[in-house]
Amino acid sequence: MLYDQIQESLAYLRTQTDFQPDYGIILGTGLSNLTEHIEIETEIAYKNIPHFPVSTVATHKGKLVFGTFAGQNIVAMAGRFHYYEGYTMKQVTFPVRVMKALGIKQLFISNAAGSTNADIQAGDLVFVRDHINLQPENPLRGVNDERLGPRFPDMLDTYDIKLNKKALEIARTHNIRAHEGVYVGLQGPNLETPAEYEYLHRIGGDIVGMSTVPEVLVARHAGLPVFVVSVVSNQCYPIENIVETTIEDVIEVVEKAAPNMRFILQRIIYNG
Repeated sequence: MLYDQIQESLAYLRTQTDFQPDYGIILGTGLSNLTEHIEIETEIAYKNIPHFPVSTVATHKGKLVFGTFAGQNIVAMAGRFHYYEGYTMKQVTFPVRVMKALGIKQLFISNAAGSTNADIQAGDLVFVRDHINLQPENPLRGVNDERLGPRFPDMLDTYDIKLNKKALEIARTHNIRAHEGVYVGLQGPNLETPAEYEYLHRIGGDIVGMSTVPEVLVARHAGLPVFVVSVVSNQCYPIENIVETTIEDVIEVVEKAAPNMRFILQRIIYNG
């Protein structure tokens, strides 16, 4: 069933464009403006693609963008889907399956996240080296289709540590505050309580968010190398530093830091 849905989406996209992307990019909250720096070949609204959900979150433009970025052929999701929007995990991660079917060889994921590490401040970048999955559902649950990936994918080398190292070097060279860290994925949509932030810190989390982990699981299942960059929207540790945060606050901080993220992605993708 899932395989057939992927093929139907792929068939539709091929009627709209014959552009061949080599890289996939998922743009998170406040980061969709990166599309303004893509030499666009084709834009396709999610609502027109068979079996695609539709974005409901502010700043998520809800379209698939084909074009050239940093000299490479890419397909970008201008807006992603979240479990808290009411979608199943299979729906949340369906676009990753379609991008794999389109022939991409690497997936770049961005997100906005809160910091549970006192050394990581709002506006910083974090290149994810590992994750802790505290979400209540897994997109790989159910009957496995070997055409899409193995029943029990190993998670040892999920994140592209070599690209993390390169990204950190670029950041240091250009005086961009950046770190490597562990991302904790929660369901949302509420932000966490002070006690939960303390817990996330104690179990080894550096940043926390409501996305990314499902897409990473499916990318790993599909054999796609993954690079994840988080833009820190607010500081959640130590506890006494926490202030009330709104989605408007998150978007404001992330949009200010987005050029740094874009610069590093350009350098990494350009070098291939």
